[in-house]
Amino acid sequence: MRNFSFFTILFLSFFILGCQGISKTASTEQQPETELTEDPVESLLKYLASDELRGRETGTEGIDLAAKRIESVFAANGVQPYYETYRDSFKVEDRHAYNVVGFVEGKDPILKDEIIIIGAHYDHVGEGEEVDGDIIANGANDNAAGTVAVVELAKHFAEINNNKRSLIFMLFSAEEMGLQGSKHAAEKMKEDAADLYAVLNFEMIGVPMEDKDYLAYVTGYENSNLAEKFNEYSSEEILGFLPQAKEYNLFQRSDNYPFYQEFNIPAQTICTFDFTNYEYYHHVSDEAQELDFEHMKNLIESVKPGIRKMANTEEKEITLNK
Repeated sequence: MRNFSFFTILFLSFFILGCQGISKTASTEQQPETELTEDPVESLLKYLASDELRGRETGTEGIDLAAKRIESVFAANGVQPYYETYRDSFKVEDRHAYNVVGFVEGKDPILKDEIIIIGAHYDHVGEGEEVDGDIIANGANDNAAGTVAVVELAKHFAEINNNKRSLIFMLFSAEEMGLQGSKHAAEKMKEDAADLYAVLNFEMIGVPMEDKDYLAYVTGYENSNLAEKFNEYSSEEILGFLPQAKEYNLFQRSDNYPFYQEFNIPAQTICTFDFTNYEYYHHVSDEAQELDFEHMKNLIESVKPGIRKMANTEEKEITLNK
């Protein structure tokens, strides 16, 4: 063995320690930044609205990828399938389509038979009019935003797992083809004699409204006492009335409506698009960077108390107006 001086050994010791430090730093720096910093709302929305999914048109590979991601989040967070699998399949013209349906069963032996549906459509139109070479209509606000809200609410209620009524978290396909996913779901649940209490549908919630004393409006405001009771449950003004919603018949134009038709129950859509605050409806510029994530996260948090109360009252307090 060759002899080494004290200084040589000291130098080698510092050198080795330095290399170990560099190795540790490099290892840390190589970790994907999104895993360390990006929250689940932003991460899921950016994926759903990415070019990879090419606008999530019903019957395409893009919407299949969206469904797989939603299913993986449900499975990882204890949200059970409502049917044999998460997918409830149906046909639209010559296209194979499927709603993604998660379930959190109620804990009360009687009230668990009553169901609240929390829903949103996860499809979009695929392609739009070309702008600067871009033809992908990413559908960030319409309706990756609503989809993310439903997924986050499913995770939350699966985690707390103490609601008396059962909750179904339903992501509809083929909304852009004439509400076909929700029509299929409503008809199937009617055939199964499901005891539906109410439907809360989330649509285009990615940007805030201005100069309003509530966070979101509900379509069909005058049809039920939903907004009044929901605000009472929440102890703040969450839901309000938007005149344009009635003017443009929005109550009939989203996935709440087939459930209203089949079951004659409070079935309404929660929305923050007010015709002045977002210009990219069915547009190739409806992309993730156009949305207000802090607003979205605040709205998702703000609706939790109202839904929790809906799921736990002894009686069905939200009713249609006579």
